[in-house]
Amino acid sequence: MSLKDLLDSSKDKSLSGQKWHMLRQAIVKRLLSAGNATIAELSSELQSSVPTVTKAVNELLSEAYVIDLGKITNSGGRRPSLYSINPTCAYFLGVEVSIASMSIGLQNIKNEFVSIELGTSFALQNTQESLLEFCTLINSFIEDSVVEKKMIVGACINFSGRINSMEGFSYNYFFSENRPLTEIISEQLDLPVHLENDTRAMTFGEYSEGVVDDEQNIIFVNYSWGVAIGMITDGKLYYGKSGYSGEFGHSTIFDNGIMCQCGKLGCLETEISGWSLVNQFKAALKEGKQSKVVLDENSSALQHHTIISGAFNLEDTLCIDLVTKQSEKMGRYLSILLNIFNPDLLVIGGDFAQLGDYTLLPIQSALKKYSLGLVNRDMKLKKSTLGRRAGVIGACCVIKEKMLSPLINN
Repeated sequence: MSLKDLLDSSKDKSLSGQKWHMLRQAIVKRLLSAGNATIAELSSELQSSVPTVTKAVNELLSEAYVIDLGKITNSGGRRPSLYSINPTCAYFLGVEVSIASMSIGLQNIKNEFVSIELGTSFALQNTQESLLEFCTLINSFIEDSVVEKKMIVGACINFSGRINSMEGFSYNYFFSENRPLTEIISEQLDLPVHLENDTRAMTFGEYSEGVVDDEQNIIFVNYSWGVAIGMITDGKLYYGKSGYSGEFGHSTIFDNGIMCQCGKLGCLETEISGWSLVNQFKAALKEGKQSKVVLDENSSALQHHTIISGAFNLEDTLCIDLVTKQSEKMGRYLSILLNIFNPDLLVIGGDFAQLGDYTLLPIQSALKKYSLGLVNRDMKLKKSTLGRRAGVIGACCVIKEKMLSPLINN
């Protein structure tokens, strides 16, 4: 029996053994939600006798759902054993896809990676061949891991752009009016699949395992090739009515006549993003400005990485100047969000976060200049601590939340 089966109340329909099944469920749910416990603590919290709880725990030990962490010290008498969920009783697969690469990770129930691959080469194209190659790479990763597929509870896959997580559609890649993308990928992987927007997954990753302490209202900025935000409100991911919240980069702000990648004119991304940085860099060179950086014209999706690297590693003056000006402009428009939402925490993530103070200081300066003092005073500004792993970690956390929370809380 899998962990999901054990936690699913509908699995035991018979009256015989139902109370016993529910006690076993209750023990596992308690250890999952609140952490380690002794027999005495479980007995008191679940209002069941010590001998009965002991028998149930011993069964769960023999079935490898629970592990014995050993004796703990107490004020006197016999030292009790401390019990915990077995980290190997369930696994969660997270996949993040970008234009030129993909990252895959497999976490156990304790949020520990047992296998992770960052930046595997993959050309994301909106074709059936690309989708099949994508699924093949995931299956190969699973086969090469130390985990049996039957132990993987589910997979979360992150794409950029418009994602309908509730219905399982991606409107930017592999869209089919007839079937949800989750259904198509699930058949290829033989796993339950959840689809998530990449920025929202990164947001949940930082909230679950990253820079967030006890803050419950957070704005995360994915400042990369494009620009998007993710939001946590009262400790929950915010999706909006139709599930498309966070498209900050496609706010029509500038009267510059520049066509955005979304098809509209003057979006925030036309002047503040990785692709706009590349255009600004090329325009500066045409004007006669000098740089040590040479762009690879055969890899347009990665050119902004070259400029970011030029600023950070080469201390290239032109690169630093362009990044600084763009980040200051970013801070000005983020101040609007601060005034509207008054968050506890603003997190800067994505490719530009790698630059540290080159990005954060201009943003911070602009926030102080343009946001209300009362709002800015109570808000913290931090850089992502998860970096390139934010999306994969977030995907693992999202699928764990989606698959186990309803079972734990039912």
